[in-house]
Amino acid sequence: MTATRPVAGRRAVEVLLQTELKHAPDRRLVLVDAVWDPEEKDTEFTVAVGGGHRRVVVSDQHSPLGVTDAWHRHLAGGAQDDDSVLVVTGTVPPEQLGLDLRAHAVRRHPLPVDRAEIVAQLFGAADLDPRMLGEHWLLDALLQAEPLDGWPRVGAVLTRDRAVRALLGARLGLGDPASDTLDLDADALFAWTRTPAGPSLYAALPKEEQRGLETWLARTVGPAAPTLLTLAAEGRGGDALPLGVLASAALGSRSVDAAGFALGTLFGPALASFDTLRPFADAATGVLTRWIAQAEGPTAPAGAARSRVVAVLERADRLAADARLTDLVRGDRLLPSGYLGRLRTLAACLGSRGEGATALAESALRDLEAHQLAALYAESTETARTAVRLMRWLATAPPSPETVGQAVREHLASSGWADLAIGVLAEGDASRDAAVGEAYRRLIGAARERRAALDARFAGLLASWSETACQQANGGALLVEDVLARTAAPLAQGGGRPLILVLDGMSADVAVRIAGELDRRAWTEIVPAAVKGAVPLRQAAVSMLPSVTRVSRASLLCGRPSEGGQSAERAGFTALWRKRHRGAHLFHKGGYEGPPGHRLAPELVQALASDDIVGVIVNTIDDALADGREGTSGRWALADIGKLPDLLNAARDYGRPVVLVSDHGHIVDRTERGHQPADVPGVCGARWRTGEAHDGEVALSGPRVLTDGRRITAAWRDDLRYTARQAGYHGGASLAEVTVPVITLVPTGGAVPSGWVLLPPESAEPTWWKESDTAAESAVEPVAAPREAPQPPSDTGEPKARPTRGAVTSARLTLGQRTVRSAPYRTQREFVRAAPSEKAVEAALDALDAAGGKLSPGAVAAAAQVATGKSQRNPARFATMLERLLNIDGYPVLQLVESGRTVQLDRALLSQQFLSPEGPA
Repeated sequence: MTATRPVAGRRAVEVLLQTELKHAPDRRLVLVDAVWDPEEKDTEFTVAVGGGHRRVVVSDQHSPLGVTDAWHRHLAGGAQDDDSVLVVTGTVPPEQLGLDLRAHAVRRHPLPVDRAEIVAQLFGAADLDPRMLGEHWLLDALLQAEPLDGWPRVGAVLTRDRAVRALLGARLGLGDPASDTLDLDADALFAWTRTPAGPSLYAALPKEEQRGLETWLARTVGPAAPTLLTLAAEGRGGDALPLGVLASAALGSRSVDAAGFALGTLFGPALASFDTLRPFADAATGVLTRWIAQAEGPTAPAGAARSRVVAVLERADRLAADARLTDLVRGDRLLPSGYLGRLRTLAACLGSRGEGATALAESALRDLEAHQLAALYAESTETARTAVRLMRWLATAPPSPETVGQAVREHLASSGWADLAIGVLAEGDASRDAAVGEAYRRLIGAARERRAALDARFAGLLASWSETACQQANGGALLVEDVLARTAAPLAQGGGRPLILVLDGMSADVAVRIAGELDRRAWTEIVPAAVKGAVPLRQAAVSMLPSVTRVSRASLLCGRPSEGGQSAERAGFTALWRKRHRGAHLFHKGGYEGPPGHRLAPELVQALASDDIVGVIVNTIDDALADGREGTSGRWALADIGKLPDLLNAARDYGRPVVLVSDHGHIVDRTERGHQPADVPGVCGARWRTGEAHDGEVALSGPRVLTDGRRITAAWRDDLRYTARQAGYHGGASLAEVTVPVITLVPTGGAVPSGWVLLPPESAEPTWWKESDTAAESAVEPVAAPREAPQPPSDTGEPKARPTRGAVTSARLTLGQRTVRSAPYRTQREFVRAAPSEKAVEAALDALDAAGGKLSPGAVAAAAQVATGKSQRNPARFATMLERLLNIDGYPVLQLVESGRTVQLDRALLSQQFLSPEGPA
């Protein structure tokens, strides 16, 4: 019986010739003990030998006569100086070849083709891994797949793993063949299936090579590899990850048997057995979970990473629909259909009112937030979160302010946040789902009804108050003309240089959003101290009437009731500060924008560098309303307001505190298209006129009405206007138009005026805005030291502060007190210079304990200020000092996380380090 002959291809012959011809350069016949590879198309080629090139002709012969005839024809067909080489392959045994023929051949006998030796030469190795000697598929593949620049040199021994990794890189594009290591895991393999050419390259490989690679990958990557590669071989590699995700969802469904039958149809021959389904599904979901984390990460190329995840999941949903699996996998935590199902469940809860309704919505929201796509669909999740916030607001008791001052303060502290929530919901959900959109529309309608009731009550208060209200008799309200005297003047004491930023038209909802977006590592918000037992609040002033720029802004900048344009404002602003012996500069629109190449005008930068007071008027909001649009997304963010980030950065660079203030607010037109203006006489503006008041209007008169006759009729209902449709309006008597928000900021570490206290972000948010009904207990509500507290008017209406859970109510010591009294703490304190007082540390720890372990640096510093009466100018530095005191041997008892925005306390580690009998290890 004839033995099986080895197969030789072009590359094997080339290596053989390069090795042998350098020792026999004059020989032109090479006998090879192998048959020619039938898949090789070229039988004539050139090979580099000894610095030159030789033409090679391959002839595959199966009889002695054929071999002899091929040699004679080769000699007869060449020129006199021809040095071409004839390579004869075939099945003729060496003993049947004549001696005269063999005399012309290299080494005078057929040369064996040792593929292992050739592969070793190609890799520059002295030897091969013994396991490779019997794997002909691997040796042949390495010979066929050699890159143009050759295989990399590997050293003494070519290991099997190194050879297969190089082959994967060259054949399939899985890594770099020249790399010493290839980080190959399930992530890389699934990502490869989604490349344009990867699966098709695998499908084109010989079956034996496919089986060999499949076996190696199953051992290296895991049991998911065979199923994945079978899908790739079938041309369905792009569906490998979606199918794995769908399989995971189906296996976790209520009816696994029914799901399994459908999955068998989807996978087809790729599913060897159901035992292989779970490992494949687990690998796929693990990969996708990591991809989702990458898409959510701060350094990820968010667009591309998110698109990759969404493409996989949307394909999985389509496959589920094709296999009629949608109902079975509706509750899955990974599929988009599962997210939408949870969102619809939440939407169905939003229309309920009464006892328990909010709790149901809260539960549905937690279920939505538990979905793995909640962070990836951040916009949709935040909109749903805002809807639940609005439900909480509707479930709270309506406020009953007795004065105009109380009403505007309450609006800035609470109902202005409701306006922000309405604005978020009005944009609709990113999913564009009809059921969700309708639920949001109805919730907006309920919130607007409540807002209308608040505006109606406020209009009545405003009408009676405005008859006599003036600077000498303000009725407990902060007037717009007194804002600079009450806020900017204290900041200017002792040589302070406040920057006054007037955001024309900024309403309460815009103000609270801008304040929430400020970098708390750069800015600290401060407010006037409240009387003992009351909660400090942001300041809210009352605009002039009508609530339009010409009277309200002029009054703000001049410090007295005024009317006029830019020249009157500039003269009044200069005169106001001259009385306080300070120079002042006021920049209007067009005066602070920089020329090409400059962020800000050089004149403004020069003024900021001086010791003078600087004011800047920013018209972005007011102009946008008049132009018929309400911001790019329907809401105003800090970056949407022209040059505001640059102005704040410049103020910080020059160490200036900032007063962010408006002259009046605005309302947004949320009426249906086609809604017409009211047909009434005496129209003077979009929201005010002369004449008798009708439904939705209020008659206003008195010293604060700066018009001829000191009498106007103003609209308070938000769907009432007198002029053509715009994005928004002002001039009326609603809370959103009359309330003037005041946000006061100092650079972190800057001086805090006497009688003022820090306002942490937690204290600025209303309780119903927070994540749960118990969130009110998490906020540290700072109270000024009694010695610094000014005496407010008797009807301030400020809410009383609730005692925090960390307060000492009995002889039992709090967590903070036990910590600072411990021996490890006293020892550690000796090594920390300028450490905070024990009372400050006690209060900070108790506040963190009451809040569940997380607070902003401002809230922690505010708690210390309450306890000590000493202002903590730099909350971040105070938190850093706490770290030094509490983190013994580097253990993170307390640390700044989330890029310095949050202080986190590990209570268990604190107890272990300071409160255990043994103390720290």
